[in-house]
Amino acid sequence: MVLQAEEGRLITSAPHVLVATAVPAERDAVARAFPGTTKEVRLPGVTLHRVDSSGYDLLAAGVGPALAAASTAAALTAAALAGAPYGLVVSAGIAGGFRPGAPVGSLVVADEITAADLGAETADGFLPVTELGFGAVSHRPPESLVRAASAATGARAGAVLTVSTVTGTATRADALRDRHPRALAEAMEGFGVAEAAGAHGVPVLEIRAVSNPVGPRDRAAWRIGDALAALTEGFGKLAPVLESWNPHDD
Repeated sequence: MVLQAEEGRLITSAPHVLVATAVPAERDAVARAFPGTTKEVRLPGVTLHRVDSSGYDLLAAGVGPALAAASTAAALTAAALAGAPYGLVVSAGIAGGFRPGAPVGSLVVADEITAADLGAETADGFLPVTELGFGAVSHRPPESLVRAASAATGARAGAVLTVSTVTGTATRADALRDRHPRALAEAMEGFGVAEAAGAHGVPVLEIRAVSNPVGPRDRAAWRIGDALAALTEGFGKLAPVLESWNPHDD
C-alpha cells in the first residue's frame, strides 16, 4: 500500500501505477480490464484517465518514442511534485510479432526493452548508439515482475523492440532478428517510456498484444480488434500481479 494525494489530503490506496499506451484505443482497452469508471485528470502537457479507487492512471502518451517519453515524463513529474510518486510504469498496447514465437493474438511481456534503430548505418552494418559512445539502448524490467506477469497472463517473455519506423519488408524483419535473436515483438513507444521511468528511478514493465506479423505490410491480415481484446483480458490477469509485486524481490 502507498499514500496518494487527492484534493489536498493523503489517503491510502492500491499501488500507484502509470500505464502508458500510444493511442486512446489502447488506453481504453486497458481501462476495460477494471470494473470501475475513469475520470479525466488534466495536467500540464498530459491528460490522465484515472481508474476509480484502483491506484491506476492511464495515459495515451502518443505515437513514437520521443512523444511517449515526453508525455510519460510529464506525468511522472506531476505525480512526484504532488507528493504521490508512481511506484511502477507499464508500457502497454498492441504490437507486431516476430514469427513463430509471437503469433497474432498472443501476449508478450518484455524482459528487455530495446531501441532497435537508435544508432548509425555504416558500410559494415548497423551500430547501436552505445557503440558510438552515447547513451543506452536497453532497459531491463524487474526479473521477478516479468516472471510473475508471464505466469499470470500466459505471455511469452522476450525482447520487445522499439522502432521509429515500423517494419514493412521481409528484409528489414530478417535484419532485426539477426541483430536481436531474442526479439518477440516490435512497437514504437516502450523505450521512450522506459527512458522516462528510468530518469525518475521508477521500475518499468512492457506488455504487448500482437496484432500482426512483423514483415511485409498486409493490412488485411491485421487483427487489431482481437489484439485489443487480448490486451484487455491480459491486463485483467496482470493487475493482481502488479498489486502484489514487491520491488525488493529484485
